[in-house]
Amino acid sequence: MKVSKLWLYAFALLLLNSAYLWPFAEPTLFYLGNLILHMLLGLLLTAACLVYLFKHFKSLSFAVRLGLILFLLSAVPGIVLMKVGGMRPNRWLLHTHIAMAIPAAIVLAAVFRAFARKVSSGLSRGASQLAWRSYLVALPMLVVLPGGVKTYQHYFPSAADRIQNPTTAPTSMYEEGAGENSPFFPSSANTTSGKTIPSNFFMTSETCKRCHADIYEQWNSSMHHFSSFNNQWYRKSIEYMQDVVGTKPSKWCAGCHDHAVFFNGRFDTPIKQQINTPEAQAGLACTSCHSIVQVNDSVGNGGFVIEYPALHDMAASKNKFLQWAHDFLVEVDPEPHKKVFMKPFHRQDVAEMCSSCHKVHLDVPVNAYRWMRGFNDYDNWQASGVSGQGARSFYYPKQSQKCVDCHMPLVDSKDFGNVNGKVHSHRFPAANTAVPFANQDHKQLQTVIDFLRNKHVTVDIFALSAGESTRGSGESAIAKPSDNLQLSSSFAVGEESESFGAGAGAFSAPPAEIVAPLDKAAAVVRRGDSVRIDVVARTRTVGHFFPGGTVDAFDVWLELQAIDNKGQTVFWSGRVEDDGKGPVEPGAHMYRSYLLDEHGNPINKRNAWAARSVLYVRLIPPGAADTVHFRLRVPETAGDRIVLKAKLNYRKFAWWNTQWAYAGIRDPQQGSFALDKGHDDGNWIFKGDLSQVSGTLKEIPNLPIVTMAEDEKQLLVVDRKSAIPEQKSKHEKDDLLRWNDYGIGLLLQGDLKAAEATFLRVTEIDPSYADGWVNVGRVRIQEGNTAGAQQVLRKALDLDGELAKSNYFYALTLKTQGKYDEALLHLRKALAKYPRDRVVRNQAGRILFLKRQYAEAIREFEETLRVDPEDLQAHYNLMLCQQGLGNSEQADREQKLYLRFKADESAQAITGPVRLRHPEANNERQPIHEHVSAPLNIPAGKHPQKSVNSKYAALK
Repeated sequence: MKVSKLWLYAFALLLLNSAYLWPFAEPTLFYLGNLILHMLLGLLLTAACLVYLFKHFKSLSFAVRLGLILFLLSAVPGIVLMKVGGMRPNRWLLHTHIAMAIPAAIVLAAVFRAFARKVSSGLSRGASQLAWRSYLVALPMLVVLPGGVKTYQHYFPSAADRIQNPTTAPTSMYEEGAGENSPFFPSSANTTSGKTIPSNFFMTSETCKRCHADIYEQWNSSMHHFSSFNNQWYRKSIEYMQDVVGTKPSKWCAGCHDHAVFFNGRFDTPIKQQINTPEAQAGLACTSCHSIVQVNDSVGNGGFVIEYPALHDMAASKNKFLQWAHDFLVEVDPEPHKKVFMKPFHRQDVAEMCSSCHKVHLDVPVNAYRWMRGFNDYDNWQASGVSGQGARSFYYPKQSQKCVDCHMPLVDSKDFGNVNGKVHSHRFPAANTAVPFANQDHKQLQTVIDFLRNKHVTVDIFALSAGESTRGSGESAIAKPSDNLQLSSSFAVGEESESFGAGAGAFSAPPAEIVAPLDKAAAVVRRGDSVRIDVVARTRTVGHFFPGGTVDAFDVWLELQAIDNKGQTVFWSGRVEDDGKGPVEPGAHMYRSYLLDEHGNPINKRNAWAARSVLYVRLIPPGAADTVHFRLRVPETAGDRIVLKAKLNYRKFAWWNTQWAYAGIRDPQQGSFALDKGHDDGNWIFKGDLSQVSGTLKEIPNLPIVTMAEDEKQLLVVDRKSAIPEQKSKHEKDDLLRWNDYGIGLLLQGDLKAAEATFLRVTEIDPSYADGWVNVGRVRIQEGNTAGAQQVLRKALDLDGELAKSNYFYALTLKTQGKYDEALLHLRKALAKYPRDRVVRNQAGRILFLKRQYAEAIREFEETLRVDPEDLQAHYNLMLCQQGLGNSEQADREQKLYLRFKADESAQAITGPVRLRHPEANNERQPIHEHVSAPLNIPAGKHPQKSVNSKYAALK
């Protein structure tokens, strides 16, 4: 009987232990101790029950037999789990174990109750009753505790589990992150303790390889791994930055690039003094992302918090037994490991998590100037149709997408944690061909090339128009609405802005007669003629601006070449000099941000901290298009046929930046020059020592040029005196979206009359296509033609009364007419489907402000700030609303924020001398412009620009 009482206590302990293990799964030594106890108790009781059942089977009652058999059956999947592990494919074993253990515990409860009643009086009876009561208390805990904990977690989740924006923003960088006294300032990155942590935490990624071999191999080649001083381009930019402005401002970069040498507090020492240390070469580790326990908001600048997990030392231990024990416990019960390294926001708020490093701004502690938006891959995604949150997009994709859908595609793997044999690729394929080329990493380079060529962008040589350009004669600029405020930004601003769709300036001039599409309408030109060729570059599956990232440092351009049937190159825009190895000719149509320092020098050394003005920014928004104009002058010697070849080319990094990063040294012949935080007037030559550069290659790399998209069309050529047959455009339904894309490109550059004419053709091709009418309405709103806009927008609403963009633009026309209540009704329709479209939200707030309903307007603008705490329009209008309510203190704060984020218009004065010195850049700055051919001093028919395949084959 004594043994039986011990059984009661043992079973009660096992029940309590199970009740704790089920809901908590915490990564603590206490939890792991309970897990070990659970396995030992289970094995011990299984052995005891098996022996007892074997010895006393005939004398046992049915209930005792049933309870013991159920318990033994429940032990079987538990023991199997100890062997095969509790990973996702084996979770059914855990569920079976639990499902069988619960009825076993209930049946055994009845058995133990009967046993306790049969025990005679005295101490034995008292002990048995105590054991029974312990079991009786433990049994309901098996259901009550897990159920209660899960219910509490459902209704009261941890605030850190999700990423939410505040309804205000800091008035300066000194208020961001943990503040200026943080050891990590001016980066917003922080640790849970607010103090430094050992660097070895970011240098143990190989530990993860024991269970995640495929993911480790992918990461090992990725740009996350080569984000730091093992990347020569980044290394040179930080060495230069620290030489000019010191180490502290460079922490702004380190918070997202250099965790092993940043979080341990060593970034106060110039990196040149520690460049060859393991910390400087570590890059971003597995723990850099997976040990983030909180992301403050979607403001970026490294606004996350990292925790040093309690069990990390056990996992990374060099002791073989501790390694085995850690791996065994993780395999048996992976939930604690998952809780440490896969927070809810890693899956549910993945784009906001990525924004912590893929969205940045600079301010006084970094640039000694003012707030300025840096690169930003989040906001335009969030505001676009790709995210499923943008109401006003030109196109609504069938399925919304997040960062991981493109940049972490599913690949085959048998790693622990795979789902149906797939894991998300940790190669993070994007656009960096430079680093894998320098590392001679064939597989990573091919992965990136394949990604770039995966039809994310298309090119269409679409239209031809005869005659010289009429731009500059008879056109009139249309001023933007006065309430369209300009954000201080070195990057493009897209659908997150009210002015999106108006171009840098809007022009009203009669549209040129065009022949299009060129593959459907036979186009004929005469020798000696001047014609305009229009090429449309369209973003298809790009979720952010194209190109994205640090767009002041790439060569991305649209090339057009014309070769006649004699083999003569008669036109070439976008030619690469030095037999395809040098810079792109200056007159090419570039996609980039052309930044200037305060002396007008180009920002070409990744020295964004010195940027003071923007000469131009040209990027293509997601789900939009760019219509590019080329001026072809047909030579008298041309053959009878001209083949037009358009290519969208991508080279990372820009030619000058690569030369400088590898071999750039100060020109010793220059003498003294001006150098400060805001300018560098020095000259550079490319004759530096290459023996110590980072990467496998110890020479300046001849980086691959990847053709992302291309198109080819043909023109027929006749003699100068020949009559050209009548040429008409074709308006076929199959080409509906091509016409629409052409019009979108014209609209975005502000060519309103041409855009309107194009969209009207779209409505003629398919009157049931609501977007055609909406786009005509967009144009007319920009022109100030409210009545005309309402006419076409009503047609769109008749076709689909719930279409969000129709309701939004119709509301704008009603607002212009002072019909505020009716306008609000239409805005509410748009917000019902797209509550996170901040431009729509701001318009609703603006109308409420105009109605003097200040409190209601404030609520709308605060909803905008939940999407973006730095929204300029919201802060401006909140300032006005608070002034209207007489809240001077709140109004003053909103004024500070408005002035903080607002553009410095006076900085455009810097561009004047630059535009005079560089007419090609000045041409590119104009919203509507044409590209002429580069000098054709090359042999006939020769095309020196090598394909990426020949460059790739050169890898050793």
